[in-house]
Amino acid sequence: MGQCGITSSKTVLVFLNLIFWAAAGILCYVGAYVFITYDDYDHFFEDVYTLIPAVVIIGVGALLFIIGLIGCCATVRESYCGLTTFVIILLLVFMTEVAVVVLGYVYRAKVEDEVNSSIKKVYDEYSGTNSNAQSRAIDYVQRQLHCCGIHNYSDWQYTHWYEESKNNSVPISCCKATVGSCTGSLTHPEDLYQEGCEALVVKKLKEIMMYVIWAALTFAAIQMLGMLCACVVLCRRSRDPAYELLITGGTYA
Repeated sequence: MGQCGITSSKTVLVFLNLIFWAAAGILCYVGAYVFITYDDYDHFFEDVYTLIPAVVIIGVGALLFIIGLIGCCATVRESYCGLTTFVIILLLVFMTEVAVVVLGYVYRAKVEDEVNSSIKKVYDEYSGTNSNAQSRAIDYVQRQLHCCGIHNYSDWQYTHWYEESKNNSVPISCCKATVGSCTGSLTHPEDLYQEGCEALVVKKLKEIMMYVIWAALTFAAIQMLGMLCACVVLCRRSRDPAYELLITGGTYA
């Protein structure tokens, strides 16, 4: 019965190590996705420390690849030293992922305040030219999120760009994709996106942070199972001399 438990634990452990390799790729992808998306929204979010969870999760992903390699070799060879190292590293990574979850929730709570304090400044610096970073950011967000203005399209009337252009219109990026003849004129508000960008930017950034949190939680749970299986094998080896002899091919004196 004990041998059956050992075999089952080893089988699960080898399978989990293969999952760790897949997890390494997924975590690196999630971290890279956060970086790429943040680059599109960085003008609305000034706190660069928000990227800390993404940096950590990429580091964890790279470490998981190494852990998977160590785990596979240690499990197949049933190396006591290797399995012990495997458990210790998994425990450290588990603690790191718990920290990622905590940081993710902390920064997720700060998203709305950050966006609220910076978005008006970004809209005030809009110039309508592609060479202006704020203009590119606003046009991108309005097209991608299907929004216009901070709270709605009428907010554009209080910007420097609107006062200087004097054409009673908003940027073309406010136009609905389904309206081909839209010029951004406020005389045809039905051609414009009705929802403001502030709430949608906050929602998008919170979603990004949730991706990090759920990725960390999911793989933390898998790592707990890996530590459990490794501990079963280690405990069996240390407590059962007959099993040790079976592994090493020795005989009783």
